[in-house]
Amino acid sequence: LALGWAAWKTYLGRPHADEFRDMSVGVLGRALRPSRPGEALPVLEACLALLRRYQRDGDNILAAQSNLAGCLNALGRHDEVLVLMRETYARWVSKLGVSHEESIRIGCNLVLSLNKVELWDETKSFTRDQLPVARRTLG
Repeated sequence: LALGWAAWKTYLGRPHADEFRDMSVGVLGRALRPSRPGEALPVLEACLALLRRYQRDGDNILAAQSNLAGCLNALGRHDEVLVLMRETYARWVSKLGVSHEESIRIGCNLVLSLNKVELWDETKSFTRDQLPVARRTLG
């Protein structure tokens, strides 16, 4: 947690579009998330907004979405998590393909989100489609 605050304080004075400034906000949010998810939420939301506004690297935006989803999950806001996970999964698949390891990992997180909101039929259907892909890719 101290490292997260130190990173944020170090880069706070840089211009808004500075990559290190944006990343320091994410470091702080990830440091707060395990023990203080309520405090981490606005930090992670700000991080995602900064990345969407100033960064062109989609991977950083997708990682920030996943971090935000984890925080929302810790706060019990499962419907919001599901929306984020669906978007994140769709974007990873369009970027890397359904067989990529990262797409499979995010797909597993999506299944967990579907379970949390008790969408059993969709969970079963998605899992049936994804299991053969995961077996082929991961062995």
